Amino acid sequence: MGRRKPGPKPRGGLKHALIDVAPLRSSPAFRRLWTGQTLSGFGSQMTLVAVMFQIWQTTKSTAWTGAVGLAQAIPLVVLGLFAGALVDRVDRRAFYLLTTSGQAVCSLLLALQAVLGRFPGAGVLGLLALQSCFVAGSGPASRTFLPRLLPENQLAAGLALGRVSFQGAMLIGPALGGMTVGMLGVGGCYLLDALTFVAALYGALGLPRMKPGAEPARPGLRGVVDGLAFLGRTPVIRGALLTDLAATVLSMPISLFPLVNAERFGGDPRTLGLFLTALAVGGVAASVFSGTFTRLPRPGLVMLAGSATWGVALTLFGLSSEPWAGLAFLVVAGAADTVSVVSRSTVIQKHTPHQLLGRTGAVEQMVGQAGPDVGNMRGGLVADATSGTAALVSGGLLCLAAVAVVGACTADLRSRAAGAPVDTRAEK
Repeated sequence: MGRRKPGPKPRGGLKHALIDVAPLRSSPAFRRLWTGQTLSGFGSQMTLVAVMFQIWQTTKSTAWTGAVGLAQAIPLVVLGLFAGALVDRVDRRAFYLLTTSGQAVCSLLLALQAVLGRFPGAGVLGLLALQSCFVAGSGPASRTFLPRLLPENQLAAGLALGRVSFQGAMLIGPALGGMTVGMLGVGGCYLLDALTFVAALYGALGLPRMKPGAEPARPGLRGVVDGLAFLGRTPVIRGALLTDLAATVLSMPISLFPLVNAERFGGDPRTLGLFLTALAVGGVAASVFSGTFTRLPRPGLVMLAGSATWGVALTLFGLSSEPWAGLAFLVVAGAADTVSVVSRSTVIQKHTPHQLLGRTGAVEQMVGQAGPDVGNMRGGLVADATSGTAALVSGGLLCLAAVAVVGACTADLRSRAAGAPVDTRAEK
């Protein structure tokens, strides 16, 4: 009896589960871009801390510190669609270099006003809003790069690498910003942020030219309408965006953390601080082990599962009376959020033609920015009328119901077809 030949080794184990770094090895241009954007992300988080500190020192008003988020969000919402249409008309690499340079100049102006002193809070917020105007353009432009730089089978891994750098900046950047402000003052923090943009510019300089293709966007409002029409007639992308809105608008929990902490855990500030940390820890863990889901063939189904898990975890957090159990549910929610976001971006980029990537990227950026803000407001209003527990549980259950409806009504989002690529590379 002959010896049986060994079969292929099963794909699994720790190496298969860890984040796939193949894009960093296979594409030097992506590696430079990712490194530059990672460093710039840390600088942006440091600047946010410096702005909050300066505004508080200047005004001693929580209304003014709350306006920091509005100063960043309003330009993205107002200019996003038009910026996306412009991205689809011009050389995207050149446009990204221009808008990133504008962000660097704004950081230098923030550093200058800090050195000169006596700058009003409204002026600081004005500079922050101006910087956000440039972000409204650079964000959609950068979202068009990956389909050009990576093969289709590495696209999800590239998006996961971007997510882990974002989560790392969110987790560590504010602490670095606080230490920098303590040692060098707000001016030194702004200056360091400006220097990180040098890395972002260096990463973008290595990119190839990225012309809009044979069918550039029509100018002005007509280009915006064309982009919205594409979203309307593409169920898989519409479903992906609606799923994200279901998770954020209906169940965003952050505004409820102080109330839940007071209702359940005696208002201990140490517990309150751990709530946000738990979400970030879950996000980082999911990014590190993103190989478990980026290699799966149905990113649409993965996104639906991630969003549903987010709703379940927040419902259980709302019902939990034990601090450590509550923190564990928040870790699960943070991980589910990362799974959903990476899978959503994978679906959108694989189903968007090259000439429309700027506009779909702008809509995705707007949904990612405005959805959580609206969701936090919704949670606060419901909690004022009922309780923190009622707001969390109702939000989680509404999220589950909405995800179920979107999944049931969008067959392509559940099927393997949600991973099928479109031709996004053809450039004449």
